[in-house]
Amino acid sequence: MSQPYGQNPYGHQPPSQPYGQNPYGHQPPSQPYPPHQPGYGHPPGPPPRRRKSSAPTVLIILGVVAVIFFGGCAAIIAALGSAGSPSSTSAAIDQADAGDDEPGATQETSRPKKAKAPKIGSTVRDGKFAFTVTKTERRTRVGSEFLGAEAQGVFLLVHITVENIGDEAQAFTSSAQKLYANGKEYEADSSASIYLEGSKSFYEKINPGNAVRGVVLFDIPKNLTPETIELHDSIFSDGARVSLS
Repeated sequence: MSQPYGQNPYGHQPPSQPYGQNPYGHQPPSQPYPPHQPGYGHPPGPPPRRRKSSAPTVLIILGVVAVIFFGGCAAIIAALGSAGSPSSTSAAIDQADAGDDEPGATQETSRPKKAKAPKIGSTVRDGKFAFTVTKTERRTRVGSEFLGAEAQGVFLLVHITVENIGDEAQAFTSSAQKLYANGKEYEADSSASIYLEGSKSFYEKINPGNAVRGVVLFDIPKNLTPETIELHDSIFSDGARVSLS
């Protein structure tokens, strides 16, 4: 019996194979899409935008801050300099003028001289008293042969007149009086003064308008030259000085 063309003589029809399939029944693996080519498919997106650097902005800010800071410091320094300049300029001008007037003048000669203390015979005032020093003398011993005092060095006797110029009684005492020589201070010897007849300096109360003559006694070195005596109406007063040299 004749078989149609293409049929199996054993009666089995081979399965039809679709086009493009593997005759052994295995499906070929799918192929990946080809890489994108210009002109095919979707157009490429815009390139990513680059982030701008903030460094220039930071530098600008720092520069402005620096200008403000240093400008403020300069203004403060200028203000301080201008505040101190007038006195400095004035001092320089005064110094220059002093140099022009007296080229050889020194700082010591330009100072005002200290006023000299009044001399013996002059009257000075302190508080309620007016003092007049009349004379000075030296002794090695005061008192009598049996009752007296020997000087450690030499006794300096300062004779003074004390007048009360106040409105009430005031006590005069030798312990308030001071002697000065070679920058040193010497106290009166009140215990030795009691041996002087009529000294009236240990403690003498004087009424207003009255005056007494007294002697203030100092025990000083034999070779010491006294310079001034400072007379007080009390131990709390300022005192008035009289030159003894």
